[in-house]
Amino acid sequence: MDKQTTNVNELEAAKQLNIMNELKVRFDQEVEKTGKQKTYHIETFGCQMNSRDSEKISGILKQIGYVETDTEDADFVLYNTCTVRENANNRVYGRLGYLGKLKKSHPGMIIALCGCMMQEATVVEKIKTSYRFVDIIFGTHNIFKLAELLQTRLDSDRTVIDLWKNTEFIVENLPNDRKYSFKAGVNIMFGCNNFCSYCIVPYVRGRERSRNPQDILEEIKAMADDGVVEIMLLGQNVNSYGKNLETPMSFAGLLNEIGKIDKIERIRFMTSHPKDLSDELIEVMKDNDKICRHLHLPLQSGSTRVLQIMNRRYTKESYLALVDRIRSAIPDISLTTDIIVGFPGETEEDFAETMDVVKKVGFDSAFTFIYSKRTGTPAATMENQVEETVAMERFDRLLKEIQSGSAKAAGRDEHTVQKVLVEEINSQNPELLTGRLSNNLLVHFPGDKSLIGKIVDVDLQESKGFYYMGSLVK
Repeated sequence: MDKQTTNVNELEAAKQLNIMNELKVRFDQEVEKTGKQKTYHIETFGCQMNSRDSEKISGILKQIGYVETDTEDADFVLYNTCTVRENANNRVYGRLGYLGKLKKSHPGMIIALCGCMMQEATVVEKIKTSYRFVDIIFGTHNIFKLAELLQTRLDSDRTVIDLWKNTEFIVENLPNDRKYSFKAGVNIMFGCNNFCSYCIVPYVRGRERSRNPQDILEEIKAMADDGVVEIMLLGQNVNSYGKNLETPMSFAGLLNEIGKIDKIERIRFMTSHPKDLSDELIEVMKDNDKICRHLHLPLQSGSTRVLQIMNRRYTKESYLALVDRIRSAIPDISLTTDIIVGFPGETEEDFAETMDVVKKVGFDSAFTFIYSKRTGTPAATMENQVEETVAMERFDRLLKEIQSGSAKAAGRDEHTVQKVLVEEINSQNPELLTGRLSNNLLVHFPGDKSLIGKIVDVDLQESKGFYYMGSLVK
């Protein structure tokens, strides 16, 4: 990103902050007249990048003067949508039906839709014709414009639709409302250039755009000063970070710089594409104790033939070789993955290759999916779609193998003392705290809520498979 682009982004941020302040004055005057504070509610569907976007949206709304509520019976309701699978769209349509009825009994209610689903022209047309009560529609590229879009809606009393196919804008230095005070997500890049044949993301998130490394480092330093001890670096494919910068920087190079920031004690990242995971990155992970011992490395299929049709650009053999290099350098790493079963044309032999990789790697856990057609992707129109009964049977076999591998991996730290970031009071038992190990497994142990946000030593007394029971080491 060049200096001119950076200046444009800064000017845009200043413009949006000015609009927020104008709306704040307007809202404060309304509160004085009515004695009633305006409320907002956000429903987030989908990935961690959407969750991060919702934090930005929440920050903008709070800056304007809205107060958050946990019910959709609010003055401003926003759905931040996901469109990875068709049923994600259907969930939103179902919820919109409910919102339409609610709006009839709530005069002045504003309904907004954003996110990946809104980047599809057919979806927007359906909303315009079937859900005319929606007030604001925007996509993934212009989250930062929410205040301006809201101002336009309030001034014109018409539906505001602002959708961009792509953008060079990266406007990040606006208010945001973090869910946790001690850990935070940080966007390092946006978009995707991979075009896996089953995936809609490049079409709705646009091409890859990396943030300026200095902007990322300054944001993380500010977070560290504000009490954040753990950060999650976010991107559709973090391993390809920096390729489009005016002065290219590798993801490994960025991690190295982040590792030097005082007060940041843990660094996580996702998602990694196997084709781009470099030996340089493995070395950085090996040498920096701040980088968590967990790597999510989507496999999708163990068949080289299927991987080629998926346009994944690696082979079964190269994936296994990569795992060997990672495990040789970082023996205690926790490896998790994504696997699709029943991809078009998948044969029993192809599936056997997937099972072979699962057995050889011994993943700590896996997100497993039965392939479902996603309109707008090449795979949706491919021949030899796998019958549902066949896919289900393979899915069940895969799940058993994954669970077997997880059981072997689980418990390897039993009866050891490990560092745990305390995240919350346990939802099932208020006498327990829940925290997370570097390898991402949960730990439940007795303790006082004053420990939330701190990294403490915990004796892992008993493995329960996907979590540990432990006791605080004082």
